[in-house]
Amino acid sequence: MKRIVLVVSLLSILALAAGQTLVYGVSGQPSSLDSVDAQDGNSLVVAGQITENLVYYEMGGTELVPGLATEWSANDDATVWTFNLREGVEFHDGTPFNAEAVKFNIDRWNDPNHEFSHRDEGKTFVPWTWVFGGTIGEGSIVDEVIVADEHTVEIHLNQPAPFLPAMFAAIYFQFDSPAAVQEHGAQYGTPSVGSVGTGAFQFVEWREGESVTVERYDNYWDGPAGVEQVVFRPISEPTSRLAEIQAGTIDIAVLLNADDLPVVENNAELEIASAESELNVGYFAFHQTNEPFDDVLVRRAVAHAIDREAITEAFYEGLGVVAEDHIPPTMFGHGEPWPYDYDPERAQELLAEAGYPDGFDTEIWYMPVSRPYFPSPQPIAETIASYLADVGINAELLTEDWTTYLNNYLEGKYPMYMLGWNADYADPDNFFYSFFGPTQEEELGWQNQEVLDILNQARQIADEEERAQLYAQLTGVIADEVPSIPMAHNRSLNAVRSNVDGFVMSPLGYSAVRLHGVTKN
Repeated sequence: MKRIVLVVSLLSILALAAGQTLVYGVSGQPSSLDSVDAQDGNSLVVAGQITENLVYYEMGGTELVPGLATEWSANDDATVWTFNLREGVEFHDGTPFNAEAVKFNIDRWNDPNHEFSHRDEGKTFVPWTWVFGGTIGEGSIVDEVIVADEHTVEIHLNQPAPFLPAMFAAIYFQFDSPAAVQEHGAQYGTPSVGSVGTGAFQFVEWREGESVTVERYDNYWDGPAGVEQVVFRPISEPTSRLAEIQAGTIDIAVLLNADDLPVVENNAELEIASAESELNVGYFAFHQTNEPFDDVLVRRAVAHAIDREAITEAFYEGLGVVAEDHIPPTMFGHGEPWPYDYDPERAQELLAEAGYPDGFDTEIWYMPVSRPYFPSPQPIAETIASYLADVGINAELLTEDWTTYLNNYLEGKYPMYMLGWNADYADPDNFFYSFFGPTQEEELGWQNQEVLDILNQARQIADEEERAQLYAQLTGVIADEVPSIPMAHNRSLNAVRSNVDGFVMSPLGYSAVRLHGVTKN
């Protein structure tokens, strides 16, 4: 009898622990939970608990593992990929996940004229273009999706893609319930509706500016999650996120200030939750539709004017390294190191050669939220502005809310701006193609056919050495043209309360974290 009582007591304790709420402090609220609209980290980390990918990266690593697909294979030239889907999986609304659902979602992403793409309502799925080159008729490498049977789907391409499964592991490509999308139309993914997926958690509530709540989905195909609820709280300032996790009002705090590292290390109630390395880059970009940044001499002058080493030392607290090019140091494909050392005299010479001996007035737009690659965006922007002022470039510092910021830089409204990239998939293609590929004109006001040709050639080759040679050539062209300046690669500082177990930071950043296995004691 005593043993039975002890077992019952233990089960009760475990049930109470599993029933607790995990509070996740993020830097801002989502912009959307609809897969055709979500593209920022704060949207994706929430959506990624509700909806799922065909393929994942292992927790904390970069090896591909099954998600909603259990197996995948290609024909000899990698132009047809077959995915075998997990059987017995349902969306949270009770509708089946099957090949038809996969086709519906991919067609929705790939076809701008799809009935439920909602482009007319302002939803533009830019990430599909980043990865797959465009939409149907506008450069997409995906030609057609074929339903072979209920649990088998074929993806037909118009060119080889040897690493297609890695592409579909990008956090953007999460599968929504077709029934829910059709029912709610353009309101799908908004605060009033949320989203419907197959994930370990289902949507409950989105209070704009306050929180998004998801709860455990008990029929999840991989077993119930370790906590009953997750509440995502937008807390814009890193100092505020630190204060709240110290007080115990949140359980996880991501993207803390790098100089808070000693505070986290010396608090017995906190643990550091950072990846051994993160695949990211922070960069300072020009939109060349704005004069005088259409002149390469001016862009080179700016590159020489900024002391990137001093900025990295001042704001990254040993967690970051100066970027020698746009891809992380752990990846293959590096060329010659970045050729623009800190040299204000050379910067002034180039400005004079360009016709600006006395400098000029301009704007710097900085991100309103911290990101792994820019942990302290405003102070970093202020420092960049001071360096530019030293050579006669007087830059007004400006920002917008995060959603507006993301929209406006694509429209060329920012002559100079700060942004960065967390890897969507662990391949140099993701760092080059995503912002030097078909969207280069939109993001940078810049066109370079040589770059596009190299990128397209490299992504059709399976051999890593051949690809590395092409990427080394590519870095040379980019360095010469200076469409953007790589600043730093960084390990973000994240913290969890000591009573939280199972939280594993992804090398692809906090937006790729999955919370299914997290428990709270």
